[in-house]
Amino acid sequence: MRQRLEARKLLVDNTSVACKVTEQDVKKKEELLSTEVRSLLVGGTTLSIAKSKLQESNCQLEGESGYAHLKIVTNKLRKRQQYMISQVSFIYPLKIEAGPSQDQELESFPGGSRLVTKPLSQGSVRILGLPFSMAPFTKMSFFTDKKEVQKLATALGYVAHAVSLIVPYLRVPIRYPLRLGGSKTYIRDYAPYIEPSSSDMSLISTLSQNSKFVEFPLFLDGQDTTRAAYAVFLLNKNIEQLLNFVGEDSLGPRQVLANLKELIRIIQSPDYINYL
Repeated sequence: MRQRLEARKLLVDNTSVACKVTEQDVKKKEELLSTEVRSLLVGGTTLSIAKSKLQESNCQLEGESGYAHLKIVTNKLRKRQQYMISQVSFIYPLKIEAGPSQDQELESFPGGSRLVTKPLSQGSVRILGLPFSMAPFTKMSFFTDKKEVQKLATALGYVAHAVSLIVPYLRVPIRYPLRLGGSKTYIRDYAPYIEPSSSDMSLISTLSQNSKFVEFPLFLDGQDTTRAAYAVFLLNKNIEQLLNFVGEDSLGPRQVLANLKELIRIIQSPDYINYL
């Protein structure tokens, strides 16, 4: 009986210790639960305040100075942009000829490459009566007509000036800034790839020390045709950026005049006012 009594006492002691441990765990959980409850109360109060502010904001948007007013102001801004772009179109009219002109491009074939003649839509567009063609960039030689080269540079100068006028009206920062100079206009590339060579070492050192961009000529007179062709590519990328801004895609990497005409057409269309 004494042994059984001792065993009972030991069991009671163990049970008492377990109960104390359980009580401590319960107290800790109660403290954590009370903390969470307080956090929920604070969150509920914050949520109610945010909900009331949201309702006030919705009331303001539905009022006279809300979304309706914003839409009216946006429509006025778009109409003003249309007017300013129409002035640019008046200064630099883009007209389409009766038929497409013929242009030469370099096409690759399994057995080699050759120059082929194919119709290009941009050849039918003229800016101030001047056409634009990529042919001089592929077949430039000593016998190339200097007047045609000058007309090409003048047309590119017109396009560059027109783009520089459109950019502030649309408030779009173009990726490749222009340095206007009429028929001697340059375009800047802030991340060019320069082939390292002995002739370019002075240019590379100058770029690394003084500037972070390279200028490419938008004319062929006394210039490398590759650099001039790359300048035309960058100019077309600027026009493509403006087209993307108004929700349209480019007509092609060589369609400089056609892309510019399409940009002006879209901005002057009635759908542009309601474009979001």
